[in-house]
Amino acid sequence: MLLAGIETITVAPGTSGGYGSAIIHADYTHALLGTIVLAVLFGLAAGWRWGRRTGIVLALVVFSHWALDLIAHRPDLPLLPRNAGHFSRLGFGLWRHPLAAMAVELAIVAAGAFLYWRAAWETAAASGASLRRRAHLAGWLVLVCGLAVLAMDFTAIFG
Repeated sequence: MLLAGIETITVAPGTSGGYGSAIIHADYTHALLGTIVLAVLFGLAAGWRWGRRTGIVLALVVFSHWALDLIAHRPDLPLLPRNAGHFSRLGFGLWRHPLAAMAVELAIVAAGAFLYWRAAWETAAASGASLRRRAHLAGWLVLVCGLAVLAMDFTAIFG
């Protein structure tokens, strides 16, 4: 929706740009109801392809993006698409404190990589030893990708 121009991002007044200075006008994909709908649709598609448990887990992962955005964003998250009802927008604004935001993001990336690695390892162990190496590699790849995102955040903050 961002590429189509339906949703936009602007720089918050009084900021110089860079990490945490964005106001996201994503009144469909970042609305609480919109996120729930997207999570359910993604969960149903994943569940149809990979089973009920996987569908539920992936739906919760999709929804977790909104919950994490609630912590990081300035108050720019609507409850309903297009901010129907004109309710107050939500966001705790952790982005206003870049080092604290990076610390929280690092903890989330580390926890997510660990949980993914553990689940992949248990699945591989149940399926046979030949999959363990792939599960181990996948866990490391998740961690490396997360750390790359944090490195981009770091350079946006400190140049």
